[in-house]
Amino acid sequence: MKQGKIIRVAGPLVVASGCLGAKMYDMVRIGELGLIGEVIELREDLAFIQVYEDTTGIGPDEPVFLTGLPLSVELGPGLISSVFDGIQRPLDIIRSTEGDFVTRGVEVPPLDRKKKWEFVPLVKQGQEVKEGDFLGEVQETPLLKHKIMVPVGLSGKIAEIKKGKLLVEESIAKIQTGKEVKEVKMFQTWSIRRNREVHERLMPDEPLTTGQRVLDTLFPLAKGGTGCVPGPFGSGKTVVQHQLAKWSDAQIIVFVACGERGNEVADLLLSFPELEDPHTGRPLMERTVIIANTSNMPVAAREASIYTGMTIAEYFRDMGYSVALMADSSSRWAEALREISGRMEEMPGEEAYPAYLASRIAEFYERAGKVVCLGSDNRIGALSVMGAVSPPGGDLSDPVVQATLKVVKVFWALDDRLANMRHFPAINWLLSYSLYVENIKDYLNSQVAEEFIALRQDAMQLLEEESELQEIARLVGVESLSARDRLILESARSIREDFLHQNAFHPQDTYTSLRKQYLMLRTILHFHHSGMNALADGKSLEEILALEVREKISKMKFLPEEDPGILEIYMDIDSVFKGLTQMKETSEDNV
Repeated sequence: MKQGKIIRVAGPLVVASGCLGAKMYDMVRIGELGLIGEVIELREDLAFIQVYEDTTGIGPDEPVFLTGLPLSVELGPGLISSVFDGIQRPLDIIRSTEGDFVTRGVEVPPLDRKKKWEFVPLVKQGQEVKEGDFLGEVQETPLLKHKIMVPVGLSGKIAEIKKGKLLVEESIAKIQTGKEVKEVKMFQTWSIRRNREVHERLMPDEPLTTGQRVLDTLFPLAKGGTGCVPGPFGSGKTVVQHQLAKWSDAQIIVFVACGERGNEVADLLLSFPELEDPHTGRPLMERTVIIANTSNMPVAAREASIYTGMTIAEYFRDMGYSVALMADSSSRWAEALREISGRMEEMPGEEAYPAYLASRIAEFYERAGKVVCLGSDNRIGALSVMGAVSPPGGDLSDPVVQATLKVVKVFWALDDRLANMRHFPAINWLLSYSLYVENIKDYLNSQVAEEFIALRQDAMQLLEEESELQEIARLVGVESLSARDRLILESARSIREDFLHQNAFHPQDTYTSLRKQYLMLRTILHFHHSGMNALADGKSLEEILALEVREKISKMKFLPEEDPGILEIYMDIDSVFKGLTQMKETSEDNV
Protein backbone atom coordinates (compact mmCIF):
# COMPACT_ATOMS: atom_id res chain seq x y z
CA MET A 1 0.00 0.00 0.00
CA LYS A 2 1.54 3.32 -1.09
CA GLN A 3 1.98 6.04 1.50
CA GLY A 4 1.80 9.83 1.36
CA LYS A 5 2.09 12.53 4.01
CA ILE A 6 -0.37 15.16 5.26
CA ILE A 7 0.71 18.76 4.65
CA ARG A 8 -2.55 20.61 5.38
CA VAL A 9 -5.86 19.98 7.14
CA ALA A 10 -8.87 22.26 6.56
CA GLY A 11 -11.90 20.71 8.25
CA PRO A 12 -13.03 17.73 6.13
CA LEU A 13 -10.40 18.54 3.47
CA VAL A 14 -6.91 17.04 3.79
CA VAL A 15 -4.04 17.80 1.41
CA ALA A 16 -1.32 15.14 1.15
CA SER A 17 1.98 15.09 -0.71
CA GLY A 18 3.86 12.11 -2.16
CA CYS A 19 0.73 10.72 -3.81
CA LEU A 20 2.00 10.06 -7.34
CA GLY A 21 0.02 7.23 -8.86
CA ALA A 22 -3.19 8.10 -7.03
CA LYS A 23 -6.35 8.31 -9.16
CA MET A 24 -9.45 10.48 -8.89
CA TYR A 25 -12.05 9.10 -6.48
CA ASP A 26 -9.60 6.56 -5.01
CA MET A 27 -10.30 5.65 -1.41
CA VAL A 28 -7.54 6.44 1.11
CA ARG A 29 -6.90 5.96 4.82
CA ILE A 30 -5.90 9.03 6.83
CA GLY A 31 -3.55 8.99 9.84
CA GLU A 32 -2.97 6.28 12.40
CA LEU A 33 -6.71 6.04 13.06
CA GLY A 34 -7.29 5.06 9.42
CA LEU A 35 -10.04 7.59 8.70
CA ILE A 36 -11.85 6.98 5.41
CA GLY A 37 -11.31 9.56 2.66
CA GLU A 38 -11.64 9.99 -1.10
CA VAL A 39 -9.37 11.75 -3.58
CA ILE A 40 -11.27 14.62 -5.24
CA GLU A 41 -8.42 16.54 -6.91
CA LEU A 42 -4.85 15.86 -8.01
CA ARG A 43 -2.08 18.43 -8.64
CA GLU A 44 1.37 16.97 -9.40
CA ASP A 45 2.11 14.79 -6.35
CA LEU A 46 -0.52 16.51 -4.18
CA ALA A 47 -3.82 14.79 -3.47
CA PHE A 48 -6.83 16.72 -2.16
CA ILE A 49 -8.89 14.35 -0.05
CA GLN A 50 -12.37 14.76 1.39
CA VAL A 51 -12.56 12.86 4.67
CA TYR A 52 -15.81 11.15 5.67
CA GLU A 53 -15.05 11.32 9.39
CA ASP A 54 -14.17 14.02 11.94
CA THR A 55 -10.58 15.22 11.35
CA THR A 56 -10.12 16.75 14.83
CA GLY A 57 -6.60 15.99 16.07
CA ILE A 58 -5.26 15.06 12.64
CA GLY A 59 -2.22 17.16 11.66
CA PRO A 60 0.70 17.53 9.23
CA ASP A 61 3.26 14.76 8.73
CA GLU A 62 0.77 12.00 9.58
CA PRO A 63 0.65 9.20 6.98
CA VAL A 64 -1.89 8.80 4.19
CA PHE A 65 -2.35 5.27 2.86
CA LEU A 66 -3.44 4.88 -0.78
CA THR A 67 -5.62 1.84 -1.44
CA GLY A 68 -5.72 2.22 -5.23
CA LEU A 69 -9.43 1.30 -5.13
CA PRO A 70 -12.48 3.54 -5.64
CA LEU A 71 -14.98 4.17 -2.86
CA SER A 72 -17.34 1.22 -3.29
CA VAL A 73 -20.35 -0.45 -1.72
CA GLU A 74 -20.95 -4.15 -1.08
CA LEU A 75 -23.99 -5.54 -2.89
CA GLY A 76 -25.46 -8.82 -1.72
CA PRO A 77 -27.85 -10.47 0.78
CA GLY A 78 -28.19 -8.44 3.97
CA LEU A 79 -28.93 -5.05 2.42
CA ILE A 80 -32.69 -5.16 3.00
CA SER A 81 -33.87 -3.97 6.46
CA SER A 82 -30.43 -2.46 7.13
CA VAL A 83 -29.61 1.07 8.24
CA PHE A 84 -26.31 2.39 6.87
CA ASP A 85 -24.49 5.70 7.15
CA GLY A 86 -23.36 7.68 4.10
CA ILE A 87 -20.45 5.33 3.32
CA GLN A 88 -22.35 2.08 4.00
CA ARG A 89 -21.28 1.39 7.56
CA PRO A 90 -24.08 -0.56 9.35
CA LEU A 91 -25.24 1.75 12.13
CA ASP A 92 -27.13 -0.89 14.10
CA ILE A 93 -24.03 -3.10 14.34
CA ILE A 94 -21.80 -0.14 15.24
CA ARG A 95 -24.24 0.85 18.00
CA SER A 96 -24.16 -2.63 19.50
CA THR A 97 -20.34 -2.67 19.60
CA GLU A 98 -19.29 1.00 19.92
CA GLY A 99 -22.22 2.77 21.57
CA ASP A 100 -24.54 5.57 20.45
CA PHE A 101 -21.90 7.47 18.46
CA VAL A 102 -19.81 6.30 15.50
CA THR A 103 -16.21 5.88 16.65
CA ARG A 104 -13.63 7.40 14.31
CA GLY A 105 -11.80 4.87 12.18
CA VAL A 106 -14.19 2.04 13.07
CA GLU A 107 -14.16 -0.77 10.50
CA VAL A 108 -17.28 -2.91 10.21
CA PRO A 109 -18.14 -4.82 7.02
CA PRO A 110 -21.42 -3.60 5.49
CA LEU A 111 -22.73 -7.16 5.04
CA ASP A 112 -22.82 -9.67 7.89
CA ARG A 113 -19.92 -12.07 7.45
CA LYS A 114 -21.23 -14.61 10.00
CA LYS A 115 -24.79 -15.08 8.79
CA LYS A 116 -25.50 -18.02 6.48
CA TRP A 117 -28.03 -17.66 3.66
CA GLU A 118 -29.98 -20.44 1.96
CA PHE A 119 -28.73 -20.28 -1.63
CA VAL A 120 -30.94 -21.91 -4.29
CA PRO A 121 -29.18 -22.31 -7.67
CA LEU A 122 -31.06 -21.43 -10.86
CA VAL A 123 -28.43 -22.76 -13.31
CA LYS A 124 -26.78 -26.15 -13.86
CA GLN A 125 -23.22 -27.23 -14.33
CA GLY A 126 -22.11 -26.84 -17.95
CA GLN A 127 -24.67 -24.14 -18.70
CA GLU A 128 -23.54 -21.04 -20.61
CA VAL A 129 -24.11 -17.77 -18.76
CA LYS A 130 -23.33 -14.13 -19.43
CA GLU A 131 -23.12 -10.96 -17.37
CA GLY A 132 -26.36 -10.18 -15.54
CA ASP A 133 -27.75 -13.74 -15.68
CA PHE A 134 -29.17 -15.16 -12.45
CA LEU A 135 -26.98 -17.79 -10.82
CA GLY A 136 -29.40 -18.39 -7.97
CA GLU A 137 -31.54 -16.70 -5.35
CA VAL A 138 -31.75 -16.15 -1.62
CA GLN A 139 -35.01 -15.57 0.27
CA GLU A 140 -33.67 -12.49 2.05
CA THR A 141 -36.98 -11.49 3.66
CA PRO A 142 -40.51 -12.91 3.35
CA LEU A 143 -41.20 -10.11 0.83
CA LEU A 144 -38.03 -10.33 -1.27
CA LYS A 145 -36.10 -12.91 -3.24
CA HIS A 146 -32.55 -11.63 -3.64
CA LYS A 147 -31.18 -12.65 -7.03
CA ILE A 148 -27.46 -13.46 -7.25
CA MET A 149 -26.22 -12.27 -10.65
CA VAL A 150 -23.18 -12.98 -12.80
CA PRO A 151 -20.89 -9.97 -12.27
CA VAL A 152 -20.54 -7.39 -15.04
CA GLY A 153 -17.77 -8.27 -17.51
CA LEU A 154 -17.91 -12.01 -16.80
CA SER A 155 -19.37 -14.72 -19.05
CA GLY A 156 -18.64 -18.36 -19.77
CA LYS A 157 -19.66 -21.88 -18.78
CA ILE A 158 -20.66 -22.97 -15.26
CA ALA A 159 -17.84 -25.20 -14.00
CA GLU A 160 -19.32 -25.61 -10.52
CA ILE A 161 -22.46 -24.41 -8.71
CA LYS A 162 -23.22 -24.86 -5.01
CA LYS A 163 -26.43 -24.87 -2.98
CA GLY A 164 -27.40 -24.77 0.68
CA LYS A 165 -26.49 -22.48 3.57
CA LEU A 166 -23.50 -20.31 2.65
CA LEU A 167 -21.73 -17.18 3.89
CA VAL A 168 -21.64 -14.09 1.67
CA GLU A 169 -17.85 -14.44 1.36
CA GLU A 170 -17.99 -18.06 0.21
CA SER A 171 -17.70 -19.03 -3.44
CA ILE A 172 -21.09 -20.07 -4.82
CA ALA A 173 -19.99 -20.81 -8.38
CA LYS A 174 -17.02 -21.21 -10.69
CA ILE A 175 -17.27 -19.95 -14.26
CA GLN A 176 -14.96 -21.18 -17.04
CA THR A 177 -13.91 -18.21 -19.19
CA GLY A 178 -11.57 -19.52 -21.87
CA LYS A 179 -8.58 -21.01 -20.05
CA GLU A 180 -9.35 -19.30 -16.73
CA VAL A 181 -11.78 -20.31 -13.99
CA LYS A 182 -13.29 -17.39 -12.06
CA GLU A 183 -14.90 -17.77 -8.64
CA VAL A 184 -18.14 -15.91 -7.93
CA LYS A 185 -19.13 -14.95 -4.38
CA MET A 186 -22.59 -14.19 -3.08
CA PHE A 187 -21.78 -10.46 -2.98
CA GLN A 188 -20.04 -8.04 -5.32
CA THR A 189 -18.55 -4.56 -4.94
CA TRP A 190 -19.31 -1.54 -7.12
CA SER A 191 -17.93 2.00 -7.22
CA ILE A 192 -20.58 4.48 -6.09
CA ARG A 193 -19.53 7.01 -8.75
CA ARG A 194 -20.05 4.61 -11.65
CA ASN A 195 -23.44 3.92 -13.23
CA ARG A 196 -24.39 0.25 -13.34
CA GLU A 197 -24.60 -0.94 -16.92
CA VAL A 198 -27.81 -1.82 -18.77
CA HIS A 199 -28.79 -3.18 -22.19
CA GLU A 200 -31.21 -0.44 -23.17
CA ARG A 201 -33.10 2.51 -21.72
CA LEU A 202 -36.86 2.64 -22.26
CA MET A 203 -39.46 5.40 -22.10
CA PRO A 204 -41.39 5.30 -18.77
CA ASP A 205 -45.01 4.43 -19.59
CA GLU A 206 -46.52 3.15 -16.33
CA PRO A 207 -47.47 5.31 -13.31
CA LEU A 208 -45.85 4.89 -9.93
CA THR A 209 -48.99 4.91 -7.79
CA THR A 210 -48.55 6.53 -4.40
CA GLY A 211 -52.08 6.61 -2.99
CA GLN A 212 -51.81 10.42 -2.72
CA ARG A 213 -54.63 11.90 -4.80
CA VAL A 214 -52.98 15.20 -5.73
CA LEU A 215 -49.95 13.28 -7.01
CA ASP A 216 -51.54 10.29 -8.76
CA THR A 217 -54.36 12.20 -10.46
CA LEU A 218 -53.01 15.68 -11.15
CA PHE A 219 -49.21 15.31 -11.22
CA PRO A 220 -48.32 11.63 -11.71
CA LEU A 221 -44.81 10.19 -11.64
CA ALA A 222 -43.94 7.32 -13.99
CA LYS A 223 -42.01 4.24 -12.91
CA GLY A 224 -38.45 5.05 -13.88
CA GLY A 225 -39.17 8.78 -13.70
CA THR A 226 -37.71 11.67 -11.72
CA GLY A 227 -39.43 14.22 -9.50
CA CYS A 228 -38.59 16.88 -6.96
CA VAL A 229 -40.44 18.28 -3.94
CA PRO A 230 -39.21 21.80 -3.14
CA GLY A 231 -40.69 23.77 -0.29
CA PRO A 232 -39.91 25.95 2.73
CA PHE A 233 -39.46 24.74 6.30
CA GLY A 234 -42.62 23.21 7.76
CA SER A 235 -44.46 22.76 4.46
CA GLY A 236 -44.40 18.95 4.67
CA LYS A 237 -41.51 17.75 2.47
CA THR A 238 -40.51 14.98 4.86
CA VAL A 239 -44.10 13.79 5.39
CA VAL A 240 -44.61 13.65 1.61
CA GLN A 241 -41.41 11.60 1.27
CA HIS A 242 -42.52 9.28 4.08
CA GLN A 243 -45.93 8.82 2.43
CA LEU A 244 -44.23 7.96 -0.87
CA ALA A 245 -42.01 5.42 0.90
CA LYS A 246 -44.97 3.85 2.73
CA TRP A 247 -47.54 3.68 -0.04
CA SER A 248 -45.87 3.71 -3.47
CA ASP A 249 -46.23 0.46 -5.40
CA ALA A 250 -42.46 0.07 -5.89
CA GLN A 251 -41.13 -3.32 -4.77
CA ILE A 252 -38.01 -1.89 -3.11
CA ILE A 253 -37.67 1.39 -1.19
CA VAL A 254 -34.30 3.11 -0.68
CA PHE A 255 -34.62 6.10 1.65
CA VAL A 256 -31.63 8.46 1.86
CA ALA A 257 -31.79 10.88 4.79
CA CYS A 258 -29.11 13.27 3.57
CA GLY A 259 -28.17 15.93 6.11
CA GLU A 260 -31.57 15.84 7.82
CA ARG A 261 -32.03 16.84 11.46
CA GLY A 262 -31.35 14.03 13.90
CA ASN A 263 -34.87 14.05 15.39
CA GLU A 264 -36.44 13.56 11.92
CA VAL A 265 -34.12 10.66 11.13
CA ALA A 266 -34.79 9.18 14.59
CA ASP A 267 -38.54 9.39 13.90
CA LEU A 268 -37.95 7.65 10.55
CA LEU A 269 -35.93 4.86 12.18
CA LEU A 270 -38.51 4.37 14.94
CA SER A 271 -41.61 4.50 12.72
CA PHE A 272 -40.52 2.44 9.71
CA PRO A 273 -40.02 -0.88 11.58
CA GLU A 274 -43.58 -0.54 12.94
CA LEU A 275 -45.18 0.24 9.58
CA GLU A 276 -47.14 -2.42 7.75
CA ASP A 277 -46.72 -2.93 4.01
CA PRO A 278 -50.24 -2.18 2.68
CA HIS A 279 -49.85 -4.66 -0.19
CA THR A 280 -48.79 -7.72 1.88
CA GLY A 281 -49.45 -6.95 5.54
CA ARG A 282 -45.79 -7.59 6.38
CA PRO A 283 -43.45 -5.02 8.03
CA LEU A 284 -42.42 -2.35 5.53
CA MET A 285 -38.75 -2.71 6.53
CA GLU A 286 -38.72 -6.11 4.81
CA ARG A 287 -38.41 -4.28 1.49
CA THR A 288 -36.60 -1.11 2.62
CA VAL A 289 -32.98 0.10 2.84
CA ILE A 290 -32.24 3.27 4.83
CA ILE A 291 -29.17 5.47 4.41
CA ALA A 292 -29.05 7.73 7.49
CA ASN A 293 -26.66 10.67 7.35
CA THR A 294 -27.77 13.28 9.87
CA SER A 295 -26.77 16.95 9.94
CA ASN A 296 -24.36 16.40 12.86
CA MET A 297 -22.37 13.77 10.92
CA PRO A 298 -19.25 14.83 8.95
CA VAL A 299 -20.32 17.03 6.04
CA ALA A 300 -18.30 15.16 3.39
CA ALA A 301 -20.21 11.93 4.03
CA ARG A 302 -23.36 13.79 2.98
CA GLU A 303 -21.93 14.12 -0.51
CA ALA A 304 -21.33 10.36 -0.72
CA SER A 305 -24.64 9.27 0.83
CA ILE A 306 -26.87 9.85 -2.20
CA TYR A 307 -24.43 7.97 -4.45
CA THR A 308 -24.38 5.10 -1.96
CA GLY A 309 -28.17 4.97 -1.99
CA MET A 310 -28.32 5.27 -5.78
CA THR A 311 -25.88 2.38 -6.34
CA ILE A 312 -27.85 0.10 -3.99
CA ALA A 313 -31.08 1.10 -5.80
CA GLU A 314 -29.53 0.35 -9.22
CA TYR A 315 -28.45 -3.08 -7.96
CA PHE A 316 -32.04 -4.07 -7.08
CA ARG A 317 -33.28 -2.53 -10.34
CA ASP A 318 -30.90 -4.87 -12.18
CA MET A 319 -32.76 -7.81 -10.64
CA GLY A 320 -35.87 -6.66 -12.53
CA TYR A 321 -37.54 -4.95 -9.58
CA SER A 322 -39.30 -1.60 -9.49
CA VAL A 323 -37.30 0.55 -7.07
CA ALA A 324 -38.12 3.96 -5.58
CA LEU A 325 -35.38 6.15 -4.13
CA MET A 326 -36.20 9.12 -1.90
CA ALA A 327 -33.45 11.67 -1.23
CA ASP A 328 -34.20 14.06 1.63
CA SER A 329 -32.80 16.57 1.03
CA SER A 330 -30.65 17.37 -2.00
CA SER A 331 -30.21 20.97 -0.79
CA ARG A 332 -28.12 19.76 2.13
CA TRP A 333 -26.13 17.59 -0.25
CA ALA A 334 -25.49 20.71 -2.37
CA GLU A 335 -24.42 22.58 0.78
CA ALA A 336 -21.83 19.86 1.40
CA LEU A 337 -20.55 20.40 -2.16
CA ARG A 338 -20.36 24.13 -1.48
CA GLU A 339 -18.37 23.67 1.73
CA ILE A 340 -15.84 21.29 0.17
CA SER A 341 -15.52 23.55 -2.91
CA GLY A 342 -14.87 26.57 -0.71
CA ARG A 343 -12.15 24.77 1.23
CA MET A 344 -10.52 23.82 -2.07
CA GLU A 345 -10.55 27.51 -3.05
CA GLU A 346 -12.45 26.83 -6.29
CA MET A 347 -14.05 29.67 -8.23
CA PRO A 348 -17.59 30.00 -6.79
CA GLY A 349 -20.72 30.09 -8.90
CA GLU A 350 -24.15 31.48 -8.05
CA GLU A 351 -24.69 31.91 -4.27
CA ALA A 352 -21.20 30.40 -3.70
CA TYR A 353 -22.26 26.97 -4.97
CA PRO A 354 -19.59 25.34 -7.15
CA ALA A 355 -19.82 26.01 -10.87
CA TYR A 356 -20.39 22.30 -11.51
CA LEU A 357 -23.51 22.10 -9.28
CA ALA A 358 -25.93 21.68 -12.21
CA SER A 359 -23.89 18.90 -13.83
CA ARG A 360 -23.62 16.99 -10.52
CA ILE A 361 -27.37 17.19 -9.98
CA ALA A 362 -27.98 16.05 -13.57
CA GLU A 363 -25.57 13.11 -13.15
CA PHE A 364 -27.51 11.99 -10.08
CA TYR A 365 -31.02 12.15 -11.55
CA GLU A 366 -29.96 10.67 -14.89
CA ARG A 367 -29.21 7.37 -13.15
CA ALA A 368 -32.98 6.88 -12.83
CA GLY A 369 -34.92 5.18 -15.61
CA LYS A 370 -36.82 2.21 -16.94
CA VAL A 371 -34.30 -0.19 -18.47
CA VAL A 372 -33.74 -3.55 -20.08
CA CYS A 373 -31.31 -5.13 -17.61
CA LEU A 374 -28.19 -7.13 -18.45
CA GLY A 375 -28.88 -10.85 -18.82
CA SER A 376 -30.30 -13.35 -21.28
CA ASP A 377 -33.94 -12.93 -20.20
CA ASN A 378 -34.25 -9.23 -21.22
CA ARG A 379 -35.99 -8.46 -17.91
CA ILE A 380 -37.17 -4.91 -17.29
CA GLY A 381 -36.39 -2.94 -14.15
CA ALA A 382 -37.32 0.59 -13.12
CA LEU A 383 -35.67 3.07 -10.78
CA SER A 384 -37.74 6.13 -9.80
CA VAL A 385 -36.03 9.00 -7.99
CA MET A 386 -37.73 11.66 -5.87
CA GLY A 387 -35.64 14.38 -4.26
CA ALA A 388 -36.73 16.90 -1.65
CA VAL A 389 -35.24 20.38 -2.01
CA SER A 390 -35.11 22.87 0.88
CA PRO A 391 -34.53 26.33 -0.63
CA PRO A 392 -33.88 29.12 1.92
CA GLY A 393 -37.17 30.81 2.72
CA GLY A 394 -38.96 28.68 0.14
CA ASP A 395 -37.40 30.68 -2.70
CA LEU A 396 -37.94 28.63 -5.87
CA SER A 397 -35.33 30.71 -7.71
CA ASP A 398 -32.64 29.07 -5.56
CA PRO A 399 -29.82 27.57 -7.73
CA VAL A 400 -30.44 24.05 -6.38
CA VAL A 401 -34.16 24.21 -7.27
CA GLN A 402 -33.50 25.65 -10.73
CA ALA A 403 -30.74 23.13 -11.52
CA THR A 404 -33.04 20.31 -10.38
CA LEU A 405 -35.97 21.52 -12.49
CA LYS A 406 -33.81 21.37 -15.60
CA VAL A 407 -33.47 17.59 -15.31
CA VAL A 408 -36.60 16.27 -13.52
CA LYS A 409 -39.97 15.87 -15.21
CA VAL A 410 -42.26 16.16 -12.19
CA PHE A 411 -42.41 19.25 -10.00
CA TRP A 412 -44.43 19.09 -6.77
CA ALA A 413 -44.30 22.66 -5.43
CA LEU A 414 -45.01 22.80 -1.70
CA ASP A 415 -46.62 26.02 -0.53
CA ASP A 416 -46.27 27.33 3.06
CA ARG A 417 -49.51 29.30 2.57
CA LEU A 418 -51.40 26.04 2.09
CA ALA A 419 -49.53 24.46 5.00
CA ASN A 420 -50.54 27.36 7.27
CA MET A 421 -54.15 26.76 6.20
CA ARG A 422 -53.67 23.11 7.29
CA HIS A 423 -54.19 21.90 3.73
CA PHE A 424 -51.99 18.81 3.33
CA PRO A 425 -50.34 17.68 1.14
CA ALA A 426 -49.51 21.38 0.69
CA ILE A 427 -48.80 20.98 -3.03
CA ASN A 428 -49.72 24.05 -5.06
CA TRP A 429 -51.80 22.82 -8.01
CA LEU A 430 -51.15 26.01 -10.01
CA LEU A 431 -47.33 25.84 -9.81
CA SER A 432 -46.80 22.06 -10.00
CA TYR A 433 -46.59 20.04 -13.20
CA SER A 434 -45.90 16.57 -14.59
CA LEU A 435 -44.44 15.85 -18.02
CA TYR A 436 -45.35 12.15 -17.79
CA VAL A 437 -49.10 12.57 -18.35
CA GLU A 438 -48.87 11.83 -22.07
CA ASN A 439 -46.54 8.85 -21.45
CA ILE A 440 -48.93 7.12 -19.06
CA LYS A 441 -52.21 8.22 -20.67
CA ASP A 442 -52.80 4.92 -22.45
CA TYR A 443 -52.11 2.94 -19.26
CA LEU A 444 -54.56 5.00 -17.16
CA ASN A 445 -57.27 4.96 -19.80
CA SER A 446 -57.01 1.17 -20.24
CA GLN A 447 -56.34 0.06 -16.64
CA VAL A 448 -58.46 2.56 -14.68
CA ALA A 449 -61.07 4.24 -16.90
CA GLU A 450 -61.26 5.63 -20.43
CA GLU A 451 -62.17 9.10 -19.16
CA PHE A 452 -59.48 9.33 -16.43
CA ILE A 453 -57.28 11.86 -18.25
CA ALA A 454 -60.31 13.83 -19.44
CA LEU A 455 -61.53 14.13 -15.83
CA ARG A 456 -58.07 15.31 -14.76
CA GLN A 457 -58.08 18.04 -17.41
CA ASP A 458 -61.60 19.07 -16.40
CA ALA A 459 -60.54 19.37 -12.74
CA MET A 460 -57.41 21.36 -13.60
CA GLN A 461 -59.49 23.77 -15.71
CA LEU A 462 -61.88 24.35 -12.80
CA LEU A 463 -58.98 25.07 -10.41
CA GLU A 464 -57.48 27.55 -12.88
CA GLU A 465 -60.84 29.27 -13.37
CA GLU A 466 -61.23 29.47 -9.59
CA SER A 467 -57.91 31.32 -9.31
CA GLU A 468 -59.05 33.91 -11.87
CA LEU A 469 -62.47 34.33 -10.24
CA GLN A 470 -60.95 34.78 -6.79
CA GLU A 471 -58.97 37.75 -8.10
CA ILE A 472 -62.20 39.32 -9.39
CA ALA A 473 -64.04 38.48 -6.15
CA ARG A 474 -61.38 40.29 -4.11
CA LEU A 475 -62.08 43.45 -6.09
CA VAL A 476 -65.89 43.45 -6.43
CA GLY A 477 -67.05 40.82 -3.90
CA VAL A 478 -68.39 37.29 -4.40
CA GLU A 479 -72.00 38.56 -4.50
CA SER A 480 -71.23 40.46 -7.70
CA LEU A 481 -70.35 37.25 -9.55
CA SER A 482 -72.89 35.41 -11.69
CA ALA A 483 -74.52 32.23 -10.42
CA ARG A 484 -72.45 30.22 -12.91
CA ASP A 485 -69.18 31.71 -11.62
CA ARG A 486 -70.19 31.11 -8.00
CA LEU A 487 -70.94 27.48 -8.78
CA ILE A 488 -67.47 27.17 -10.34
CA LEU A 489 -66.01 28.50 -7.07
CA GLU A 490 -68.00 25.97 -5.04
CA SER A 491 -67.04 23.07 -7.32
CA ALA A 492 -63.37 24.04 -7.21
CA ARG A 493 -63.58 24.27 -3.41
CA SER A 494 -65.03 20.76 -3.37
CA ILE A 495 -62.11 19.52 -5.49
CA ARG A 496 -59.64 21.18 -3.10
CA GLU A 497 -61.23 20.14 0.19
CA ASP A 498 -62.93 16.85 -0.66
CA PHE A 499 -60.38 15.47 -3.11
CA LEU A 500 -56.94 17.13 -2.91
CA HIS A 501 -56.86 17.51 0.89
CA GLN A 502 -55.69 14.24 2.43
CA ASN A 503 -55.04 13.23 6.05
CA ALA A 504 -51.84 11.14 6.33
CA PHE A 505 -52.89 9.92 9.79
CA HIS A 506 -56.46 8.79 8.98
CA PRO A 507 -56.66 5.02 8.34
CA GLN A 508 -58.97 5.38 5.33
CA ASP A 509 -57.80 8.71 3.96
CA THR A 510 -54.03 8.09 4.07
CA TYR A 511 -54.13 5.91 0.94
CA THR A 512 -56.49 6.01 -2.06
CA SER A 513 -56.30 3.57 -4.96
CA LEU A 514 -56.43 4.85 -8.55
CA ARG A 515 -59.89 3.33 -8.96
CA LYS A 516 -61.26 5.17 -5.91
CA GLN A 517 -59.57 8.41 -7.02
CA TYR A 518 -61.33 8.12 -10.36
CA LEU A 519 -64.73 7.48 -8.74
CA MET A 520 -64.31 10.40 -6.32
CA LEU A 521 -63.29 12.90 -8.99
CA ARG A 522 -66.01 11.68 -11.37
CA THR A 523 -68.63 12.19 -8.65
CA ILE A 524 -67.50 15.75 -7.82
CA LEU A 525 -67.45 16.74 -11.50
CA HIS A 526 -70.78 15.04 -12.12
CA PHE A 527 -72.36 17.26 -9.44
CA HIS A 528 -70.73 20.31 -11.05
CA HIS A 529 -72.04 19.55 -14.55
CA SER A 530 -75.49 18.62 -13.21
CA GLY A 531 -75.53 21.91 -11.33
CA MET A 532 -74.60 23.83 -14.48
CA ASN A 533 -77.45 22.15 -16.37
CA ALA A 534 -79.85 22.96 -13.53
CA LEU A 535 -78.81 26.63 -13.64
CA ALA A 536 -79.45 26.65 -17.38
CA ASP A 537 -82.92 25.24 -16.69
CA GLY A 538 -83.71 28.13 -14.37
CA LYS A 539 -82.94 26.61 -10.94
CA SER A 540 -81.47 28.92 -8.32
CA LEU A 541 -77.93 28.52 -7.03
CA GLU A 542 -79.23 28.40 -3.45
CA GLU A 543 -81.39 25.36 -4.26
CA ILE A 544 -78.41 23.54 -5.81
CA LEU A 545 -76.02 24.30 -2.94
CA ALA A 546 -78.64 23.25 -0.34
CA LEU A 547 -78.83 19.67 -1.67
CA GLU A 548 -77.98 17.10 1.03
CA VAL A 549 -75.90 15.03 -1.40
CA ARG A 550 -73.10 17.61 -1.06
CA GLU A 551 -72.49 16.42 2.51
CA LYS A 552 -72.16 12.85 1.24
CA ILE A 553 -69.61 14.03 -1.36
CA SER A 554 -67.52 15.65 1.38
CA LYS A 555 -67.35 12.31 3.25
CA MET A 556 -66.41 10.13 0.26
CA LYS A 557 -62.71 10.05 1.12
CA PHE A 558 -63.43 8.37 4.46
CA LEU A 559 -65.25 5.42 2.86
CA PRO A 560 -63.32 2.10 2.73
CA GLU A 561 -61.74 1.14 -0.61
CA GLU A 562 -64.26 -1.61 -1.42
CA ASP A 563 -67.32 0.29 -0.17
CA PRO A 564 -69.92 0.82 -2.96
CA GLY A 565 -70.97 4.11 -1.35
CA ILE A 566 -69.27 6.34 -3.93
CA LEU A 567 -71.26 4.73 -6.75
CA GLU A 568 -74.44 5.25 -4.71
CA ILE A 569 -73.57 8.95 -4.23
CA TYR A 570 -73.04 9.26 -8.00
CA MET A 571 -76.54 7.86 -8.64
CA ASP A 572 -77.99 10.04 -5.85
CA ILE A 573 -76.82 13.13 -7.76
CA ASP A 574 -79.00 12.13 -10.75
CA SER A 575 -82.01 11.51 -8.52
CA VAL A 576 -81.78 14.77 -6.51
CA PHE A 577 -81.42 16.91 -9.64
CA LYS A 578 -84.30 15.02 -11.23
CA GLY A 579 -86.27 15.82 -8.08
CA LEU A 580 -85.46 19.51 -8.51
CA THR A 581 -86.85 19.43 -12.05
CA GLN A 582 -90.07 17.67 -10.95
CA MET A 583 -90.55 20.21 -8.13
CA LYS A 584 -90.27 23.08 -10.63
CA GLU A 585 -92.72 21.43 -13.05
CA THR A 586 -95.21 20.83 -10.21
CA SER A 587 -95.01 24.44 -9.01
CA GLU A 588 -95.51 25.73 -12.59
CA ASP A 589 -98.58 23.50 -13.00
CA ASN A 590 -100.06 24.87 -9.76
CA VAL A 591 -99.52 28.43 -10.98
